[in-house]
Amino acid sequence: MSARRNNTAQWRELRLVLRPFFAEQPRALLLGGLLAAVTVLAGMALLGLSGWFITATALAGLHAATAFTFDVFMPSAGIRLLALGRTASRYGERLVTHDATFGVLASLRVRLFRGWAGPDAARALLMRPARLLFRLTSDIDALESLYLRLLVPAAAALGAALLAGVVLGFMHAALGAALALWLVISGWGIALLVARRARRPAVRRARAIEALRARAVDLVAGQTDLVMAGRIDAQREALMRADAQLAKADLALNRLEAASGFAYGSAGTLTLVGVLLIVGALVGEGLIGAPAAALALLVALTATEPFAALRRGALDAGRTWLAVRRLAPRMASSEDDAATTKPEGDAPFALQLKNVSVAHPGSRTEVLSDVSLTLRAGERVAVVGASGAGKSTLLAAVAAELTPQAGHVSAQPACLLTQRTELFQDSLRDNLRLADPAASDARLWAVLQAAGLDADVRTLSTGLDTRLGEGGLGLSGGQSRRLALARLLLRPVPLWLLDEPTEALDAAVAHDVLQRLAQHAGARTLLIATHLRREAALADRLVCMRHGRIVADLRRGSDAFDAVLRGLRAD
Repeated sequence: MSARRNNTAQWRELRLVLRPFFAEQPRALLLGGLLAAVTVLAGMALLGLSGWFITATALAGLHAATAFTFDVFMPSAGIRLLALGRTASRYGERLVTHDATFGVLASLRVRLFRGWAGPDAARALLMRPARLLFRLTSDIDALESLYLRLLVPAAAALGAALLAGVVLGFMHAALGAALALWLVISGWGIALLVARRARRPAVRRARAIEALRARAVDLVAGQTDLVMAGRIDAQREALMRADAQLAKADLALNRLEAASGFAYGSAGTLTLVGVLLIVGALVGEGLIGAPAAALALLVALTATEPFAALRRGALDAGRTWLAVRRLAPRMASSEDDAATTKPEGDAPFALQLKNVSVAHPGSRTEVLSDVSLTLRAGERVAVVGASGAGKSTLLAAVAAELTPQAGHVSAQPACLLTQRTELFQDSLRDNLRLADPAASDARLWAVLQAAGLDADVRTLSTGLDTRLGEGGLGLSGGQSRRLALARLLLRPVPLWLLDEPTEALDAAVAHDVLQRLAQHAGARTLLIATHLRREAALADRLVCMRHGRIVADLRRGSDAFDAVLRGLRAD
């Protein structure tokens, strides 16, 4: 019963992955499979017709009468046609199948990445970056074998078996049916047996590769911390163990590959011997001639080759199944309502939180507890409180980076400027275009000028093409923050979420950044998490938090507002 349930779950997972796989470019994938079958069939027909033609020509040349009457033009024309057609179909098959496969895999990566751009995604990425990177790269790449090395060769091999059965069926019906059935049973049977035996070592190999890569990166990137903690030798030993596991899995797969090659070679030899004996008997009985016998032998010889092409896919099947199991949950279409929704129509509220409670994954302690907050469109609100009061968590919940355990969040499209400036190892231009991929250079210079960074960029020899290091290496802290501000200005959203936007900046740079923020915010709604007086001074309301709860909501002009503002940390 459990085995049946397990098989049902596996097929369901396979359908979840195959549905978006074939939905991306169904015509191209189908055309690629047809071209692969045409290539195999043309190769079989070419070899069979050539054998028939050579044999028939030799026999016709034995007698002068038949030598002059034998038509050499039609068979030779057919051979040329098949040769040219096979070359063209093979080129088209490689072009179409690989182009379609790469296009589908690229679309699946986008789909998978968008699936991660939801609640708790950033936190999960920080906790297990290697695992998610492998899902996005190696697991998606493993699906390539599903189409190129399993489905396409299996379809081509089936076409080869049917063609061989039809050709020999014209000579003897029982022989044609028996050959087609034997080819399918032996060819697919060996592939299924190899896939079954290779599943465990293929999975071990995939996991060993992931462990080897992750531990190698940890060793290189964290060697200073490992030395300080006295764990460098342990990390090296873990790396060697992963390498040993990989070598063990490779050895098992190599043995299976050799065994499968022997099995397919034996099946091909048995096929050829059986057909040879049978067509020899038919020739002896006068039912077919020598040219037909040569045609039958060569068709039987070539019919086994497409099945041998399944060997590579069968060896990779375990890795492919593992990738399917990992990716299937992300490929499933979810009908659940999002935790954060947009206000309907032209609602006057930019943000509404109703009885929201949030706890970090794996913890029962609530970071936010029964929080309710409303912001009207165009309001500027600062959330203030001591470190650990829940300010950043509140902004993360509004930005849909955390899923509330209870309550409801309704917000206009928002952009979150975190405490840390997130810059990437890329050009200045592409770091800016993360906010607006279609932005022109003129638009980029305009936002740089608005952020007060255009003069600095113009002094660089390569301007917008200047390459930044990881984390914005090459820019000072103030320049990095201005670049983040410029990127914020590019994002056309009505709600800005600012998490301590000028923390760690000197007073002069901080006041300049804040002045530019206030100037270019316009009619946008601002929600600022801060414990600094200079940042809270931008707000018209102060929302005070303590231990994950809102304890006061104060408006500018009141004595309480002024008192809280004076109590915040000065520059």
